[in-house]
Amino acid sequence: MTLAAFAPAKINLYLHVAPLGQDGYHPLSSLMVFADIGDHISIEAADALSIELDGPFAQALLDQDLNTNLVTKAVYKILAAAGGPMPPFRLLLNKVLPVGAGLGGGSSDAGATLRLLRSALTLKISDQDLQDMAASLGSDGAACLWGEPVLAQGRGEQISPIMGLPPLNAVLVNPGVACSTGAVFAAYDAAGAVGDAWAPDLSSAFASLEETAAFLSYCRNDLEAPAIALCPEIADVLTALRYEPETLLARMSGSGATCFALCASDIEAQGLAQKIEAAQPHWWVRACRLGGPWPLS
Repeated sequence: MTLAAFAPAKINLYLHVAPLGQDGYHPLSSLMVFADIGDHISIEAADALSIELDGPFAQALLDQDLNTNLVTKAVYKILAAAGGPMPPFRLLLNKVLPVGAGLGGGSSDAGATLRLLRSALTLKISDQDLQDMAASLGSDGAACLWGEPVLAQGRGEQISPIMGLPPLNAVLVNPGVACSTGAVFAAYDAAGAVGDAWAPDLSSAFASLEETAAFLSYCRNDLEAPAIALCPEIADVLTALRYEPETLLARMSGSGATCFALCASDIEAQGLAQKIEAAQPHWWVRACRLGGPWPLS
């Protein structure tokens, strides 16, 4: 029997980043939502434990040390928490999201792995313990565990649920380059780190999709400029999106290189995606809906 879990792409609708703190981390504030597209994790009984990858972006991970992969780390955290021998299994990651893309793919994959293994192995691990495991795997870990819209603060581990957000029709575009989060933060610091961790009042931001886009236009992604300095292709994507009539708002997600455009309807999002894909056939382009939570299994 095969069990599966969905790992949705994460989008930072805004990302406010303060200068480096004494603890070695950047305080931040971010409104995180999740897409109805993402990776998939599946598990089945096997003669020996194995972690395997397939999908269009599997090779990018296979070229790295799999021991540093967040899915591998999530597996061993669960096995350690089990406190005893577990039946062997085969875990398969179907990687359809670009790697190093600002989509929280690694964190979302790890969250799906934690949820799936707890269920498949019938482990008595509380939601809070599972969330602590996810948070220990990175700044996006806690937010990406359940795939629900959240306000993330602190290092990213302080999360608050967001209610009332309308489904957002969107187009995601990646120019086919990977952006190193560490390098982007280093460039941000080197440029003077002039941002802050301001958390705007969200109480009246979600009356409609148009009002949400207008509200977000007063926010920022403080990592956008340093990411563009390292990956100039991001500027090409933003220019391509911002000058199309379907776009209500265009911004980079996370530390890049994926950017998103919010559109007034799914028809407009589909039309924009087709237009961008025709003009730039080597870019990764997907129309989607943002919000969450989506079915995670």
